[in-house]
Amino acid sequence: MAWDLSVDLIQATVQLEQPLGDGTRTVGTGFLVNAPTPDGAPRIVLVTAGHVFDRMPIATARVGFRARQSDGGWRYDPEPLTIRADGKPLWTRHPDRDVAAIVIEAPPEFARAAIPLAWLAGDETFAKYALGPGDEMMALGFPRGLAANQAGFPILRSGRVASWPLAPSAAFPTFLLDFSVFPGNSGGPVFMAQGARRRPGAAEAQEVQFIAGMLTQQVELSGERLEIGIVTQARFIREAIAMLDGVAPPVRQPAEPPPAGSRAASAEEVAEP
Repeated sequence: MAWDLSVDLIQATVQLEQPLGDGTRTVGTGFLVNAPTPDGAPRIVLVTAGHVFDRMPIATARVGFRARQSDGGWRYDPEPLTIRADGKPLWTRHPDRDVAAIVIEAPPEFARAAIPLAWLAGDETFAKYALGPGDEMMALGFPRGLAANQAGFPILRSGRVASWPLAPSAAFPTFLLDFSVFPGNSGGPVFMAQGARRRPGAAEAQEVQFIAGMLTQQVELSGERLEIGIVTQARFIREAIAMLDGVAPPVRQPAEPPPAGSRAASAEEVAEP
């Protein structure tokens, strides 16, 4: 049976929200990664865009877990997540990129659904499959806090790579994706899931399934949304997770400003349901 990364990531992706007490809530997207500690102890890490947590002023957020019911259905079953203690963030934020990671205690079913760290792409992934402009990728999220159904599953969207080159990530830490981005999408995984693809020079077609990165921004010009998303490369998700173990990212040149007119696809204040 063919592996389906789309379904696996849907199960690992959650809504992040924080009621603000005035009838609104701040909403973003995150996904769970199975990232054992250096000594091999099991550990589940929630990753999202750094600004999602930054814009949650209260110490406790809610993670939109889902629970399977005895009849085979699902129900939305959010649980609290402490993100600050004594006013200080409990998450780790990448020093150069809008990526955050925090260790969480997930229900057993979600702990099993967390995606392996190895599924996050590296520079060699793009070269291996000769990926470039026009290739289709997919993204999961909760645009303006909207879920796919009452059970709280994320909405799947797709778009085409709209920039070149994609590597090396040290020189090109982000790339563009041609699709509509809305507040609430921030922190959602961007991935490729093709059943079979024949790369130049390959004798046989190969399945192409990997996580390319995380949606962190949208592009605007003079206040007009251009329906272009900015994806932060998966390498920086790996580095944010490694920081949990005290591993500092490589020293790089100061980050260049994002494309002209771009801004964060921010967590959105929406009316509470």
